[in-house]
Amino acid sequence: MTDLGKNNSPLVLPHPPILASDCANWKNIQFAHFRQPPCDVPEHMSPRHIICLNVGKPVRLEQVVDEQNETVYSVPGDLAIYPAYLSQQFHWDKEAEFFNLFLEPSFLTTVGYDVFGSDRLELIPHLGSLFDPLVQQIGFALKTSLEIDGKNSNLYADSIAYALVVHLLSRYSTNSRQIKTITGGFTQQQWKQIVDFIDANLDRNISLTELAKILQLSPYHFAHLFKKSTNTSPHQYLIRCRIERAKQLIVMGNLSLAAIAQTVGFASQGHFTYHFKRLVGVTPKVFHSRAQER
Repeated sequence: MTDLGKNNSPLVLPHPPILASDCANWKNIQFAHFRQPPCDVPEHMSPRHIICLNVGKPVRLEQVVDEQNETVYSVPGDLAIYPAYLSQQFHWDKEAEFFNLFLEPSFLTTVGYDVFGSDRLELIPHLGSLFDPLVQQIGFALKTSLEIDGKNSNLYADSIAYALVVHLLSRYSTNSRQIKTITGGFTQQQWKQIVDFIDANLDRNISLTELAKILQLSPYHFAHLFKKSTNTSPHQYLIRCRIERAKQLIVMGNLSLAAIAQTVGFASQGHFTYHFKRLVGVTPKVFHSRAQER
C-alpha cells in the first residue's frame, strides 16, 4: 500500500500516482493522476479539499462521506467534491482511473475574501454524478503542464488554481455574493514595473503572487487585469519573453543551445525546443543555422 504523505493526505491506495505535482513546487494546488485496481479505501480524513475527476472507464463507486452513504455509477468526466476534514470511505469493484486536485482550505479562504468579500465560504460536498466541462478542462490542463514544463509550471499552476477556486466558490459553495467587479487595466507605469520585473527574472520560476505584490493586488485581480490588458495570461507572456530573449542569444552566438535554455529559465532543452518551435515555427537548431547564414 502507498501512503500519499507527500501530499499531506492520509489517503491510502494500492499504487502510487502515475503523475504527481509533488516535485513541481506548486504553492496553491496539487495534482495526482491515479490508476487503481478494485479496492476498499479505509475511513480517512483529508486536511485538504479534494476535487476528483473520473478519467477512465465507468465504475460503480460506493462511498461514505460525513456519515452519508451514496452509491453512484461514475462515468468518464464525472466530478466529485470532497471538502476537507470530512470522514471519507470508498469502494470500487473494477479498475478506476482518476485525477485528484488538492486545495488548501486557507487558500479558499483567501480567494473568497479577495474575490467575494467573505472569508466564511464553504464548499458543499457533491458525491453524485456531477459534470463540469471547465473543471475537466482544468484537470487535463494541469496534467499537460506537468508533462511539458515540470518544475517550471509554477506560474501556470498558480493562475489555474485561482480560476478553479473562483469557479468552485461561485457554483459549489455556500456563497450568495457576486464577484467584485474589476474595471480598467494597467497604467503605463504599472506595465513598466511588471515588464521590468519579468525581464530581470526570466531564469527564475516566477509566481503569480510575486507579480501581484508588485502592484499590491490580489493574485486573482492581477491575473484578471493582466489578461484584460494583454489578451494573454501571465504564464504565456513569460514563455514568449523567454523565447524572445533566447532568439537574441542565439543570434549573438556566444552560448550553446543547452546553455541558452538554462539562461532563459527552461527546465530542460527539450522544454525549450517544444516552446520555441510552437512560437517561432522552427526548432532552435534551425533558427541558429539560419542566423549564421545571414
